[in-house]
Amino acid sequence: MQLVSDPSIAEKIQQMKQRVRWQDPLILERDIDQTRLVLDDDRPDHPEFSFLVVGDTGFGSHKHHDPQRKIVEMMLNHRDDCRFVLHTGDVVYQVGSSEYYPQNFIKPYREFLVNGDSPQNIAYDQMVFNLPFLTIPGNHDYYDLPLIYGFMAQVTWPLRHLLKTKLDLNVGWHGSHQGKAYTKAFLDYLKPLKQWGQLENHLDHHYTAKTDTGRCLRYQPGEFTRLPNRYYTFRSGGLDFFALDSNTFNDPAPIPNTPEGKAFRRLLEKRRDELEAEKQQLMETSATLDADNPEEAEQLDDLNVKLEQIDELSLDINKQLASNEENTIDFEQLDWLRQRLIQSWQTQEVRGRVIYLHHPPYVTEATKWQQAQTRAVRRRLRQVLDAVATEVGDLAQGRPLVDLVLTGHAHCLEYLETVDTGHADSHIPWIICGGSGHSLRRQRKEGSEIMESVGFIDSNPSRLVARSHFYAGRHGRGSKKQRLYSFLRIDVLEGNPPKFRVQPFIAERCHQTWNNYAKEAFVIG
Repeated sequence: MQLVSDPSIAEKIQQMKQRVRWQDPLILERDIDQTRLVLDDDRPDHPEFSFLVVGDTGFGSHKHHDPQRKIVEMMLNHRDDCRFVLHTGDVVYQVGSSEYYPQNFIKPYREFLVNGDSPQNIAYDQMVFNLPFLTIPGNHDYYDLPLIYGFMAQVTWPLRHLLKTKLDLNVGWHGSHQGKAYTKAFLDYLKPLKQWGQLENHLDHHYTAKTDTGRCLRYQPGEFTRLPNRYYTFRSGGLDFFALDSNTFNDPAPIPNTPEGKAFRRLLEKRRDELEAEKQQLMETSATLDADNPEEAEQLDDLNVKLEQIDELSLDINKQLASNEENTIDFEQLDWLRQRLIQSWQTQEVRGRVIYLHHPPYVTEATKWQQAQTRAVRRRLRQVLDAVATEVGDLAQGRPLVDLVLTGHAHCLEYLETVDTGHADSHIPWIICGGSGHSLRRQRKEGSEIMESVGFIDSNPSRLVARSHFYAGRHGRGSKKQRLYSFLRIDVLEGNPPKFRVQPFIAERCHQTWNNYAKEAFVIG
């Protein structure tokens, strides 16, 4: 049985629209763009600026160490000279529950919050950031617990006892309620404003920034730090940033009703059964370990990683088996991205474009590189970029349509570049920043070059589409095992097209000790 459940795409879209009062008549009446914000941070909008990137963070403390806090302590050295923090999703594990925001987000990030010296007094839905903290939802921020797990956790035994395991599953009484906790924590949650005048007053107070797409939300550090929507855009230093919710366009393509498709379906079903048997074995092994013993606690961490990998692979298989021609795809968001990218290229003062989303279209992390969701996101972004290329034409002058793409989901730090893919996602730099606090993953054994087939499944890949230049995650085995947690500082340099100086920072855990250091910086562009 799956530990987590994932709402349908249709449900995610519907719930999120209701929470932000999407296209409410009072919002339309005021010509408000609900997908845009302006940073009102009293800083000059200089072409040279810096920002931080983290992702896949909120697991909380392990038994004898706290990787997320180690990363935050290093980030604090850069807070004063960076304009904002980008978070690539999966803010709170395991199921995005409001129960875990105090422990897994507010406490470790307390210095980034107003009144952070008393984190225990900050409610998860009342957070105000002193530095812009710009998030996107990850898959775990939408997850829920199956009813049986929630019921058993509330009424009788603790869940870990129910499952006969000593693994720290980071689940409590309930899940995210289809992303509601994430909405109340980070978005401008307008749904409760039902009394006469409440919504009007709120809009007239906080949606006062004027842009070429209408009025929009004014993001004010220390005062009002809400995001207008689950996907949005903002501009800094002549760069347009596009934040996407990839959870609503990651459904796999339907399996064709052909002999090849039927054989592939049987293969998936067999693999799912094998994963379930492996999961039960891990549970039994974990019951024999002592979490109070540091060495055995490390073994429990490793088992926890394997268990999560199995759940991720099982979820991906279930998505493939359930896929059909009627799958909901968030074409509204994808069309918005297409229109805004075209508009960005047609705006003279814009010198570059950055996209950040949760699911990486290209990755060599062992559990993500061949997932159907990875291929689905790649396919959808290609379709958008191909359409943009047709409209933009000679304006691009041979440049990539996007100067940098930042993602998470894969629990590592990785820098890749696409080659000529035959599409408009060619020659784009992609950075995965998903190793900032949760369990880390290894790079796949197949190597750093990503091949792609033109058929239904990647059984016979035939062309090179991307190369990995740098990977940091879980390395070595036994006494040589290393866990390289990470975050990024990115310095945007003056010029058109822009250049990015990327500085990786590592908190390495090896032999139950920590070593913090900076890796050699590299320049993109």
